[in-house]
Amino acid sequence: MSQEPSGRASPPTERVVRILDFLAQNPGERFGVSELARRVGLSKPTCLGITTSLVESGYLVRDPADKTYRLGPSLITLGHRAQESMRVSPAAREHLRRLSSRFSVTAALSGVVDDRITVLDLVAPAGTRTGVEVGQSYPFAPPVGLMFVLWDDEAERDWLAREPTLPLRTDTERLTRVISACRADGYLVERMTPAGRRLYSLMAGMSADLPDELRALLGELVSDIGERVYLRDESPGGRTRHDISVISAPVFDHYRRQVMVTSLHIGSALTDSEIAERARALVATADAVTAQLGGVKPDS
Repeated sequence: MSQEPSGRASPPTERVVRILDFLAQNPGERFGVSELARRVGLSKPTCLGITTSLVESGYLVRDPADKTYRLGPSLITLGHRAQESMRVSPAAREHLRRLSSRFSVTAALSGVVDDRITVLDLVAPAGTRTGVEVGQSYPFAPPVGLMFVLWDDEAERDWLAREPTLPLRTDTERLTRVISACRADGYLVERMTPAGRRLYSLMAGMSADLPDELRALLGELVSDIGERVYLRDESPGGRTRHDISVISAPVFDHYRRQVMVTSLHIGSALTDSEIAERARALVATADAVTAQLGGVKPDS
């Protein structure tokens, strides 16, 4: 169901956001006012007025030599305050750092913000191209978001009732098995093909209202919500390796409700024992973040 807008849009504010978003998408570059105005679709006088105000407030920095602009230090403070408001503490980041260092993969913390799955923090090994960034968001609708509803029956029903982002064929029996196994283990392991990884890349930042043609095309890559989930009892065991995308574990608040997810972005083939080792460490990290929030882990 579409929601009514909460208020009228503000064109002047939208122009400011357009400039900040563009510079955030090009963090390693600097732009003169003429090029910046052209790239964001504003007149030069309008762009100059905005950038001047942003420089004065510290949100942009202007190089006096070549008169180019880049993001400023005041945005760092805003980012830290935003993380704090979403209960992402420095201690939580330290847990992510240890996890990332131990397994040489990206460790992330994410939550559902305004009906979108949003990356709240992440730590990656030096030189790693993560493919995901802090602040990046995805539509919270099937098939995306299973990890956020596995431990809450009501949340699961609400999520399944949402308009799917892609055409789906849901195997109810399979999904029931997945939910039962993940609740017993305390974590979710997702397998993903290269095509599936491209799917998530395409969906980053998109709304749930995709064009019909794109929905149909992407729907060919995902047929069932639970089909990509790795379950231990389905593995032949031994030295068999599984292409694993993400391992996720829940973080709870003091009402025993899931509020965030910790994840390890694997992106490689692992044996059953390697999956179990990483999953145990991830669950321990999720439990530590839960404790820092004053949260309580459900009994089962």
